Amino acid sequence: MKIAAYAYTAEWLRDEHANYVALQSSPHVPRLIGWDDDGESPALVIEDLSDATWPPPWPASAIDRVRAALDEIHSTAPPRLDVSVLTHLPDIRDGWAQVRDDAGPFLRMGFSSNRWMEAHLDELEEAAKRAPLEGSALLHLDVRSDNLCLRGELVKLVDWNLACTGNATVDLAAWLPSLAHEAGVQPWDILPGEAELASMLAGYFCCRAGMPPIPQAPHARRLQLSQGRVALRWAARELDLPPPA
Repeated sequence: MKIAAYAYTAEWLRDEHANYVALQSSPHVPRLIGWDDDGESPALVIEDLSDATWPPPWPASAIDRVRAALDEIHSTAPPRLDVSVLTHLPDIRDGWAQVRDDAGPFLRMGFSSNRWMEAHLDELEEAAKRAPLEGSALLHLDVRSDNLCLRGELVKLVDWNLACTGNATVDLAAWLPSLAHEAGVQPWDILPGEAELASMLAGYFCCRAGMPPIPQAPHARRLQLSQGRVALRWAARELDLPPPA
């Protein structure tokens, strides 16, 4: 069960409920059990998944099953065609511009030296601006281990409030930095040749990791730090830059 504690999370939960209703035919979407909305603190109940396997660890077979499930999800008709990646994340390509405006947090978090950053910021920013986001595939947009589980032969994904349309590769690319942290599988071994998406994700995570903590999400900055380090190494490799140092 999820109960919204704040006004903004209440809107997220209403979006999530609407997406659950629309996507119930997908085997990768948990069954919707109940919904109540009193206008202030809506509550959502989905099927009990406590007996499922929640990674990590990540055996190779589990990674393959998640990739296959994402392929199936991406071929599912989206609930709304007017909600895209940029609807939810309008500044997702702008991370390096934010670092350019204020490099202090990036440098304090130790992503690279000032010399390395100044030498390669232009290339990273230009690549991120070209990141291919547009498309008609259904995206979950928040694929990571705490949002998915394996039950029998099925992969189930939870937290569908960000469902939208876009380039199907975005879901896989955005998952890989956290997968690298948990499984030791490098993004470029699964998704090579994606310099633009890697640069965009690196900027997105790196510009946020040094921001003030989020009281409602105390682990967010730590996760962004680990994902940012992986994504930056990935971007540097794809752009033929020297490793961040």
